[in-house]
Amino acid sequence: MEGLSNSNGGMLYHEVQESKLCAVHCVNTVLQGPFFSEFDLAALASDLDKSERQMMSEGGGGDFLCFDSHNVSMDGDFSIQVLQKALEVFDLQVIPLNCPVAEPAQIDPELENAFICHLQDHWFSIRKVNGEWYNFDSLYAAPEHLSKFYLSAYLGSLREGGWSIFLVKGNFPKECSVSSAEASNGFGQWLSPEDAQRITKSCNSNESKPPRTKRPRSRSNSYQPFPEEESFSDMEEDDLNAAIAASLLDSYAAGKADNTSASTGAETETEIPPGATAAETSTPQHEKKE
Repeated sequence: MEGLSNSNGGMLYHEVQESKLCAVHCVNTVLQGPFFSEFDLAALASDLDKSERQMMSEGGGGDFLCFDSHNVSMDGDFSIQVLQKALEVFDLQVIPLNCPVAEPAQIDPELENAFICHLQDHWFSIRKVNGEWYNFDSLYAAPEHLSKFYLSAYLGSLREGGWSIFLVKGNFPKECSVSSAEASNGFGQWLSPEDAQRITKSCNSNESKPPRTKRPRSRSNSYQPFPEEESFSDMEEDDLNAAIAASLLDSYAAGKADNTSASTGAETETEIPPGATAAETSTPQHEKKE
C-alpha cells in the first residue's frame, strides 16, 4: 500500500497528554484530527456495556447485570473495543499484529498506514502522514519522525517489551473537516514537519535526560509514571534523603556527648587499648571541631 496523499495541507495533528486521556489522543492522531472527545468514547463504552449485559442476560448470566464496566475504568482508561468502535465510524479495521491476516504488516510494516500500541493503561499511535512515519505518543511534545528502516526495528522492540500492537487498515480521512477555529480540543495542535522536528530537537538538546513528558526510547514492560507522579516521587526522595541526613547528624551528636561524659578530662590523652590500632580509636574526621 502506498503512502497517503498529501493531507491537511501537509500539517501533522498531535495531542499532548491530558490527564489519562491517551486513548482519546491515540484515536485522534490515527485519524489526524480532533474527531473524538472523552465523552464520545465514554458513550461508546456505555453502548458496549449495554450490549454485553444484554448478551449475558439472554444467555442466563443474570449476575452479569451488576458487573463493573469492562470498557472504561474509573480513571478514564478505555478498552481496545472502544477504540475499535470509534475507528469503525470511519470504516477502519483494528487487527492484532500477531494475527495471521496481519502477517504482511509484520514483514513490511512500512507499507501500512497506522499502528496502535498499548501497554497497561497507555495508548499511542504510530502513523504515516504524507508518506513519512511519525510516533504520535501523547507524552511527547511533538510527533517524532521515524525512518522506514527504523520502523520495523522499533515495532520489534515494542513487542519484545510486552506492548500489544494493532494494525489499522482502511480508507483514512484525508482532510479534517473541522474548521480551523474549531480544530482544537484544548490539547491538540497542528504542526508542520519542520516545527515538529525543531521541537523534538529542542527538547533533546535542552534536557540532560529525556523530558519528563517523554518515555524512554527503549520502552520496557514496566509502566512509566506521568510527569506529576515523577515530581512527587522526586520530592519524596529528597525528603527521605534529608531525613536520613538529619538522623545521621543526631547520631553523631549523641555519640560525641557519650564520649565526652566518659572522658576523664579534656587534657587527658586517649590511651590505645592493647591490640587496637590508632586508626580504630581515632575520632572520625567529620566529628572534629575546627
